Amino acid sequence: MIGLNDHLEAHPPPPPSRAPELAAKIFAAGGWLQHGLALEHRPEQEQMARAVAAAMKSDTPLLFEAGTGVGKSLAYLLPGLIHAVDQSRQLIVSTHTIALQEQLESKDLPLCRRVFSSTEHLKKYATFKSAVLVGKSNYLCTTRLATALRDKHELFATPEHSELQRIAVWAESSKDGLRHELAPPVSPELWEMVSADSSACARKYCDCEKCFYQRARARLAQAQVIVVNHSLLFAHLNAGGASAKGGARGILFPDDFLVLDEAHTVPDVATDYFGLRLSSYGVDRMLKYLYNPKTKRGLLQKHAGPEARQLVCDALEASHQFFSFLAERLLDKQPLVRVRAEGIAEPWLDGPLLALAKAVRTAADKFDEGRDREELLEQTQKLKAAQTSLRQFLTLADDKSVYWLERSGRRQTIVTLRSAPIDIAPQLREELLSRSTSVIFTSATLAMGGSIKPFQQRIGGTDVRSDIVKSPFDFERHMRVFVAADIPLPTARDARLALDALIDYIEFCTLRVTGGSLVLFTSYHDMRQVAAALEPVFAKNRRPFLMQGAELSRTELARQMRAAGNAILFGTDSFWTGIDVPGDALAQVIVTRLPFEVPTQPILEARSEWITARGGSPFSELTLPDALIKFRQGIGRLIRTQTDRGLITLLDSRLLAKPYGRQFLECLPQTHFERITKENRSTRFIPFA
Repeated sequence: MIGLNDHLEAHPPPPPSRAPELAAKIFAAGGWLQHGLALEHRPEQEQMARAVAAAMKSDTPLLFEAGTGVGKSLAYLLPGLIHAVDQSRQLIVSTHTIALQEQLESKDLPLCRRVFSSTEHLKKYATFKSAVLVGKSNYLCTTRLATALRDKHELFATPEHSELQRIAVWAESSKDGLRHELAPPVSPELWEMVSADSSACARKYCDCEKCFYQRARARLAQAQVIVVNHSLLFAHLNAGGASAKGGARGILFPDDFLVLDEAHTVPDVATDYFGLRLSSYGVDRMLKYLYNPKTKRGLLQKHAGPEARQLVCDALEASHQFFSFLAERLLDKQPLVRVRAEGIAEPWLDGPLLALAKAVRTAADKFDEGRDREELLEQTQKLKAAQTSLRQFLTLADDKSVYWLERSGRRQTIVTLRSAPIDIAPQLREELLSRSTSVIFTSATLAMGGSIKPFQQRIGGTDVRSDIVKSPFDFERHMRVFVAADIPLPTARDARLALDALIDYIEFCTLRVTGGSLVLFTSYHDMRQVAAALEPVFAKNRRPFLMQGAELSRTELARQMRAAGNAILFGTDSFWTGIDVPGDALAQVIVTRLPFEVPTQPILEARSEWITARGGSPFSELTLPDALIKFRQGIGRLIRTQTDRGLITLLDSRLLAKPYGRQFLECLPQTHFERITKENRSTRFIPFA
């Protein structure tokens, strides 16, 4: 799938790692980091660096919570790079957000190079090489482009010929050949025919000097540190990872070792990838890649006869019948439905996929070897994989997974079959913790109630060493916390009253603070209702208003908030994490509701049932821990540097009325909070001057 199976061979036994010894000297008070670069000594950072270096040298896993401001990136990068160079191994660093990936590339890795260059003892490490792992489908393959241009009359409709020529012109000047560089973007169907995500893009067929992907692979093979995101990491692991390459140890590549930053997101990302996903859109694209009846173009137009092309038409008709039945019978009133029993539909698509797979294999067997044969064999495997997924879904093959249907897309016409493991711990234990190499899980929010044990259980690592260091920031002086005591509880009976109170408080608190405010919601409906009421008010007061869900991306919204200096940004879900706006541009974080997930989503519902069947409490074991971590992430948006200061304003009275409210309040880095009501807030709600 990703195409990295022949990446590296395992190395002979390496010399001893000096990571623990050198990390101690780098991070010590008066050490090389402080002396060479005039960076302040942080005891918390030194503690983390020492623990990371020891885990890497001993090839053991480690869970390490490091509060905001500890400088955890350097604490794992510097020991990791030393270990990688000494051992001739590769350090894989995986992050969840684009923002952290960009920070690692543009700031942290160059800073590591400066650290290594600052003293003679470390100069051998200053020449380390880094690379970013990008999915194979993002690269243009010049060999496939040349084939597409040569065979354009068989593969493409006439209107697409000019698009092919545009890609060819762009390829002449492109540095990396990455899809996102091409503007305006080409259609997914056209890009699929020229991207590197094919067995036709391989070293034996491609000119390694010209093919963008092959050049990227060469850089990857030479790198001591590789930066990747969690989604691509787990896509690799789901496709096999190092274990599929025969390595005795390693995660992605033989003998590598891994750091998972923003590790609190790992269980959810892994759950999303260690399951089944088959969509009507994906099946349609797969079949029309072989032959499109409307354009009379496709792979089988070139390599097979009318019988094989008719089999594609049969499969397309069966696919339409199958997915339309599911949409009309089960998804007509709601976009997501859990499937609890097998036999929800007839396997109309099974036979046509099987017949087509045999025909494509027959077409492949006409070639002894070469690109055409390999591409046809690859398509055969894709057809068989789709058929297997279909059978597994219709029979609910795995009793340890939850199955559901969902409707998505701009017009809500895409139907997707989904499954996910109810308990992700066994997969994470097998793929990450049992590979005889060090895996570092780190984040500012791994613990719940001061304990990392719930997270350890979730990843299957109850015996893994864990540690916590708090943020060095002065929250007592730089953070003020206010809790609204008189907002009605968000019950169905008082929903309108609660929303009106929310609108009133958000208007008061945002306009009272001269800097920017990030207002975090748990519901799109609430966010839109409040926005409709307050957008005219903000405009009247000349306050820039930004909201998630419009045309702007999260990255652009954060950029505009930083630039404005006093904007009010409404966000939900993903805005609880990863937004980094230092200074007065973010002077207040408002939490409108405690971030409890309602267990109606199939995965949460199934996990709740699983916990109940074991005699446990779904609320205390699942709902509350997840909410506490998301809450910690949300309030963590406020103080990002030592000079930041601002307000945390909490508009959910359950914090004071419910027993579990105390656990949320204990998550606050500032222990003191002020109770406010509509009557006293004018005198008690006091922003920083």
